[in-house]
Parts: sequence; structure tokens; C-alpha cells
Amino acid sequence: MAAITLPPELAPKKTFRDVWVITAAHGLTHWYPATFYLLLPLIGKELGLSYSQIGLVMTCQYAAGAIANIPGGMVVDTVGRKGFLMALSLFWVGFPYLLIGFTHSYAMLLLCMSLVGIGNNLWHPTAIPTLANRYPEKKGLVLSIHGMGGNVGDALAPLVIGALLTILTWREIVVVNVIPGLLMSGLLMLFLGSVTLGRKKKLGSAAETAERGQSVKEYFAGLKELLKNRNLIYLSTSSAFRAMTQNALLTFLPVFLAYEMNYNPFLVGLCMFAMQAAGFAASPISGHLSDKMGRRQIIMVSMGMTALVLLFMAFAGRSTAFVFFIAVLGFFLYAIRPVLQAWLLESTPKNMGGTSIGILFAVQAAGSAVSPLIGGYLADKYGLMATFYFLAVTIVIANMFIFLMPDAGKQTHGVKLSKHDR
Repeated sequence: MAAITLPPELAPKKTFRDVWVITAAHGLTHWYPATFYLLLPLIGKELGLSYSQIGLVMTCQYAAGAIANIPGGMVVDTVGRKGFLMALSLFWVGFPYLLIGFTHSYAMLLLCMSLVGIGNNLWHPTAIPTLANRYPEKKGLVLSIHGMGGNVGDALAPLVIGALLTILTWREIVVVNVIPGLLMSGLLMLFLGSVTLGRKKKLGSAAETAERGQSVKEYFAGLKELLKNRNLIYLSTSSAFRAMTQNALLTFLPVFLAYEMNYNPFLVGLCMFAMQAAGFAASPISGHLSDKMGRRQIIMVSMGMTALVLLFMAFAGRSTAFVFFIAVLGFFLYAIRPVLQAWLLESTPKNMGGTSIGILFAVQAAGSAVSPLIGGYLADKYGLMATFYFLAVTIVIANMFIFLMPDAGKQTHGVKLSKHDR
């Protein structure tokens, strides 16, 4: 099937309005977890949690997300009401954090984090295929802009919350923090009608189906073929190991800075900001280069450099060099996300985009669920530095699955990829 090009009247101006609105909302879906990573050391001390128990908190979130992601993808591909689903997802991500502010129970904390994982599963299967279908010639760039929104949320949250923790308690912060999510959910409902219902022009049969949804019978026929797609399997597995690296790092890096280097919350937030800011800079660069040079090259270089920097961090120990490597790590670690997503959507049918992304994020969530638990166990038994060695291994394994990718020049369910990805 030939690539579908949007008519000129649909392309730049209106499409990019949608891109920026969706990107801004995406930033908030990352703001809440990034806030929680900074609060987690404080919560851990207040509740007297071990490293393993801290890891289990994040495991519950991502395990719930892994279970809910594939049904979420099915809802997206059959319902097709993208604006409503994105607004619902954002609200569902933010509200459980409010509940955490009123609990003193570890069990209730685990339950709330599970609810966060369920709510977050709707965002990416909805937003990513929507953007990719509306800008098919520049998937890498558009998805990198979307990814930049996540990087902004990840970067600003620890900086802002670190400063607020000097005057507010963590419980007061989670209560105030729910307000921007409620406002952005309303804006999504107000501005994104054009994404789902307002545009009547034909985009082509596959892209049009992706916009309006499909019957359950059509969906399961497509699902049967999708599950045979080798690219989906390899890219999802690679992404799962990359997610293991990222989530265990986000869980234990603030803990290391607070417990081992005795940084106050503001300095911890500043270090996390540096990592995310570097990721913000890397995202559009990697997305654009992958459109021009090919997805495989960008992914392999980024993953290889991530492993190398993690090893340097472990060797640096409790020195100022460790802090420098945090920013370098962010540049390479976060450069990969939009490229993987673009490559996956090029390898799967357009009308199954939500399910494809749902599977990707379900497998990622499974990896994200396991790694904090493993990292916590290693930290309890061998010290926190052992966790960083473990993370270097996981990113190397992720890169190995990119080697296994079949020739991208071959037809895969009617989608032919660029010669650069061969």
C-alpha cells in the first residue's frame, strides 16, 4: 500500500495546532509521574520503606499499565473518539495522585499507583497514531515534538516541585498538583473536536478508518494479522528493555542523590531537570535524523551510548562527575522513544495503530514493572551502585533486538519502509 499523503489544506497549519495541543497535554501526563519520583524518597522515609518496597510502588503502576494497555488499544481503534479519550486519560492519570495525599497506608499507596497505570494506558495508543496519520511523511519529527512535551513535563516537574518542597509538604503538593490536569482535560475537550469529528474530508481508507474507528469484527480480523508481525515483536521487546533501564533509573537516581550524596530536594530536582532537559534537546534531533538517515542507525547509536554512560556513572561513584553524566545520559536515553514509535507505526497497518502502540506500551510497562523490583533487590543486597550496572546490561540487551530486526525493505502488512532502515 502506497503511503497516504494528506491534502494541502489539511497539512501544515491545522495539523500543527493539533500537534501543539496534544503535545502540551502529553507534558502533563509526564508531569505527574515526574513529580512522584521526586516525592518518593520523602514518602519512603515517612512510611519507613525499604528499597525493595520503594521499587514495588513503581512495579504496581507499570504492571497495571501492562495489563490495561492492550484493551486500551482496542478501545482506541474501535471507538475512534480521540479527543475524549485523551482528556479521560489525562484526568485518570492525575486524580489518583490526589488520593495519595490523604493516605498513610502502604497498601493504599500501591492501589493508587495501580490506578495511575491503568489511566495512563489510554494516552499513547490515542495520541501517537493520531499524529502519525496526520503527518505521514514526517513521523519521526512529529512524534519527537510529541515526545518533547513529555520531556518538558519530566524536566520542569522536579525543578518546580523541588523548589516547592522548601515551603510545602509533599501532601500539600499532591493536592495542588491536580489543578493543571483538570484544566488541560477541559482544553482537550474544547480544542480537539477537529481531530475526531470536525474533519469530513477523505484521508484514504486506512487512515480514515483510524480516524473514525471500526467494527469489532474488522478489528479482530486485523488483530489476527497484526500478531504475526515480526517487526512488532522485535521492536516491542527492545523497547521493553529500554523501558527497564529508564524506569529503574527514574526510581533510584533520586534515591541515590538523596540518600547517598545527601542532596536536598531542590538539588535532586535540579539534577533530574538536567537529565530531562538534555532529553528535550535530543528528541527533535533524533526524530529529524531518523526521517533522513533511517530509524535503525539512530536507535543503535543512542542505546550504545546510553550503556556506556551508565557504566561511567557507576565508575564515578559519589563524585561531581556523576552529576555531569546524568545530563549526558538524558540526551541519549530519551532520543530513542519517538524513533521507535515511528518505526513501529511504519511497520503495522494504520487502522491498527492504537493496538500497535498499545502492545508496545504494554510490553514496555511490563519491563518498567519488573526493573524497579530487581533494582531494589540489588540495591538492598549489594548497594545502590549495583543497580546502575544492571541498567547498563538492560540497555545492551535492548540494542541486541534491533540487530534481529528483519530487512525493513520487505513488505510488512502492506507497509514498505524507507531504504535507510534496511
